[in-house]
Amino acid sequence: MIKILLVDDHIMVSSGMGRILNDERGFSVLATVGSGEEAVQFCRKHNPDIVLMDIHMPGIGGMEATKKILRYCPDTRVIVVSVHTENPMPAKVMQLGASGFLSKDALPEEVIKAIRKVHSGQRYLSTKIAQQMALAEIDESQQNPYQVLSDRELQIMNMITRGKRVQDISEQLSLSSKTVNSYRYRMFEKLQISGDVELTHLAIKYRMLDMNDL
Repeated sequence: MIKILLVDDHIMVSSGMGRILNDERGFSVLATVGSGEEAVQFCRKHNPDIVLMDIHMPGIGGMEATKKILRYCPDTRVIVVSVHTENPMPAKVMQLGASGFLSKDALPEEVIKAIRKVHSGQRYLSTKIAQQMALAEIDESQQNPYQVLSDRELQIMNMITRGKRVQDISEQLSLSSKTVNSYRYRMFEKLQISGDVELTHLAIKYRMLDMNDL
């Protein structure tokens, strides 16, 4: 039996997927949770085989939660699910140690296929995402500017562009406000911009953020 944890702050999405997966032979959805913090706590206590992890959620978010789960629960494999499938997001999460990356519009058949492959020890990327990553490596002129950001900078960028204040970010990530601001200014330098508004516009332009996220 493959034990699965669903992590998504949209309850309709997770409950629908939960019903589909529970109907699949050999699958058991242990729980659905709505934040990265809850996901880490659940994994440390119950050690699921597979985590389907939404990347953009309240709190520490999916990237930080993925890092913590892989650190504390080495037998658990994480498949990240996101609406943002353009580089650098897939490359970043795979570099973190995730075993798979799926688009949020993936059909149930593909989700099931991904879970089975990852559970067997393989990695999974949809053909479209794999092609995008390969083309980005071949044609460096088409690379997303966010490639230059570190994992922590990308995480903080996601939180800023979704309206989080520096104080909120510092509390959720257990960092000082000064450290968060240092990351902000480093991002501005790398991306050659001057503030949060430009950061948000750039995120929308390169599909790291859409209007439904605002």
